[in-house]
Amino acid sequence: MSSHSCWILSEGHAGMENQCIGLAEAMGLTPEVKRVRFRFPWTRLPARIWPFPFRAAAKGSDVLAPPWPDILITCGRRSVPLALAMRQKSARHTFTVHIQNPTVPPSAFHMIVAPQHDGLTGPNVYVTHGALHRVTAARMKDDAEKFAPLYASLPRPLVGVLIGGSNRRYRVGQREMADLGDKLRQLHEESGAGFAVTASRRTDAVTMEVLREKLADVPAVIWDGREGDDGELDENPYYGILGLADLVVVTCDSISMVSEACASAKPVLVAHFPGGSKRFHHFHRAMEKDGYTRSFTGRYESWMPPPLDDVSGAVAAVRAAFLAHMEQRTGSGVE
Repeated sequence: MSSHSCWILSEGHAGMENQCIGLAEAMGLTPEVKRVRFRFPWTRLPARIWPFPFRAAAKGSDVLAPPWPDILITCGRRSVPLALAMRQKSARHTFTVHIQNPTVPPSAFHMIVAPQHDGLTGPNVYVTHGALHRVTAARMKDDAEKFAPLYASLPRPLVGVLIGGSNRRYRVGQREMADLGDKLRQLHEESGAGFAVTASRRTDAVTMEVLREKLADVPAVIWDGREGDDGELDENPYYGILGLADLVVVTCDSISMVSEACASAKPVLVAHFPGGSKRFHHFHRAMEKDGYTRSFTGRYESWMPPPLDDVSGAVAAVRAAFLAHMEQRTGSGVE
């Protein structure tokens, strides 16, 4: 499919954008990411009733103009009106794929890829366990080799620790980080494990300092995305950690991070914080029930989780629908 053009429409949120990129890459596409910021009053209106969607783009947004792409992949509710408008502008040539529940009838898109906790079904809906991602065996292997020297001094077993941060559903403050630090210390004391820790964009610097203090005399390498002496950010060893770790501990606040950890085929322990939502609780219960994750209590646990490959299944479903779309256009005489 590499000969087909592909756009990804993004608001710039890393978690959503990575899901789109992961799907496109797995399909063999080289996507062009179009980032759009939205302006008032559209930001105050439900996306499903936006008038004149193209006027919603704020200054500084990427240009959305012909030639329209063969495939458009979107994620996030604000991208929905623009996606549907582009489908119409292209004379229905553009094949539209939306990730997650678009909150409009599924038939508005050619294909929807939605996690099971969205509760969405339909003939053009492919249901996944969790979020799509860019984790592949090749990427983990390459980054594991690249970052192995960084963690060479740490004892085995090696525990990867993926830290998120506060959002609309969870509070990850100093108290929560101190509790996580105490549990990690307990795990080390009982198993002798070393820790490869990485923070996310949402991780607060103050709460991260709490974790540093808790792990001060524990064998750990902590990446927090801060600038080095040269003013540049060191490369995030995220995929390398997934490849090197014997066990992964991940905070509960990100469905994407939990999904990525499970895609590593390593045992995954989820550190739960107060808060959540119906969707988050549904997701975490299902992942535990199906054997992909367990709750982190401060103990080292090892088991063989079942294979989880949401991306390959989604690729097969989207590719089949796209080929059917192209055959229909050819058969109707539309080029």
